[in-house]
Amino acid sequence: MTASTDTLTQHWIDGEAVGGSGSIAVVNPATGATIAEVPRGGSVEIDAAVLAARHAFPAWSATPVADRAAAVLRIREGLKARHEELAQSITAEMGSPITFARTVQLGMPMATSKGVAGLAEDFAWSEEIGNSLVVREPVGVVGAITPWNYPLHQVVAKLAPALVAGCTVVLKPSEVAPLTAGALAAISAEAGQPAGVFNVVHGTGPEAGEALAAHPGVDMVSFTGSVAAGRRVQEVAAGTVKRVALELGGKSANIVLDDADLAKAVKVGLGNCFINGGQTCTAWTRLLVPESLHDEVVEMAVSAAAKYTVGDPTDDATRIGPMSSATQRDRVASYIARGVEEGAELAVGGPGAPEGVPSDGAYVRPTIFSGVRPDMVIAQEEIFGPVLSVMPYGDVDEAVEIANATIYGLAGAVFAGSQERGIEVARRMRTGQVDVNGGAFNPLAPFGGYKQSGTGRELGRYGLEEFLEIKSIQL
Repeated sequence: MTASTDTLTQHWIDGEAVGGSGSIAVVNPATGATIAEVPRGGSVEIDAAVLAARHAFPAWSATPVADRAAAVLRIREGLKARHEELAQSITAEMGSPITFARTVQLGMPMATSKGVAGLAEDFAWSEEIGNSLVVREPVGVVGAITPWNYPLHQVVAKLAPALVAGCTVVLKPSEVAPLTAGALAAISAEAGQPAGVFNVVHGTGPEAGEALAAHPGVDMVSFTGSVAAGRRVQEVAAGTVKRVALELGGKSANIVLDDADLAKAVKVGLGNCFINGGQTCTAWTRLLVPESLHDEVVEMAVSAAAKYTVGDPTDDATRIGPMSSATQRDRVASYIARGVEEGAELAVGGPGAPEGVPSDGAYVRPTIFSGVRPDMVIAQEEIFGPVLSVMPYGDVDEAVEIANATIYGLAGAVFAGSQERGIEVARRMRTGQVDVNGGAFNPLAPFGGYKQSGTGRELGRYGLEEFLEIKSIQL
């Protein structure tokens, strides 16, 4: 089976590129120019895609696990072959700096797909418990709804384990950054994926997204996005009592202890706050420091922030590009203004666009607030932009209390003089993952959140298990 370039800007249903009525403009946030259009799908297209996925499910679920894993690895090879093309597409459609797009936006889906495929052979697909044979079987048709900030990785993080599990998939990608989803459909077809196993329907959340979540032919919904949208997905999916996995927002705290390496804590911490322009759900947006070290840390953070070049995302030297859209720019700008109104001290940045950027671009100034109180809006709500809140604390107990005092619990960090002390504090944080002294991201470790940061886990063995049902057969 082959796929034409039409898959980039059309639906992909039952192995064919399908047009549709209505259109959604794909806008380059660096320039404000429309670079493509995708169809505005809804219940009709969702019905067709779900039907195709249901027809494909019996054969795909019966395909040997080794063959399903091999199919995922062929898709990975397709991503590798189109690495530069895909990186440039991500930069064009959502503004991620090209260097970051090449290394992270493409690197993560390459790592996660390889990781989950490698689990297939030794995974416990069945086990004996007493006189019972316990087997793990694919959940069925998966509805995947993904965001714009990591438009390829977020899809592959769902698609790869779903395919290895034996599920078929209907994807509703973000309408802000949909082009890489179309490219992935083409790559999947070129890798020999049977028709109907992977389908893509473009559209908005209230139209295509809700139709997918509510569809009685969908057995599971895997959603990544905002808390508000996640709540709506749960509500809509409840009508058919289907499984729902949610990866939602975060307001992650980076706790710096009094014996930590301050230079490393600030450098790594700021990097994890400004990553992808701050448009990352795990971003460490709250920097918690001892009161006695607050001013020193702020000075270090301001110095480090000067190295974050803002500008044209196609320039290899750019570290922060535009926000993903004018809407997102306005959202971030409103939070910066709110921080000023609340009395937080501007250490660097602030309202308005950076100097030397196009007036039509969706740019904001990387901003650091100091002296931020836990009750401030900028310390409680997810901003999703390059905005850091430096927050003083009295003792470790207060630091942990501040870190846990939000509705979120997705990620976090601890910097300490010893790993043992760092782990002790990390265990007290109510969050799904914590990095100690800059521990590296692990694509095989479970990823997901506590509280309103979501339900379920992605990546590695835990991510694979999300797409499996458990059956007991008594012998």
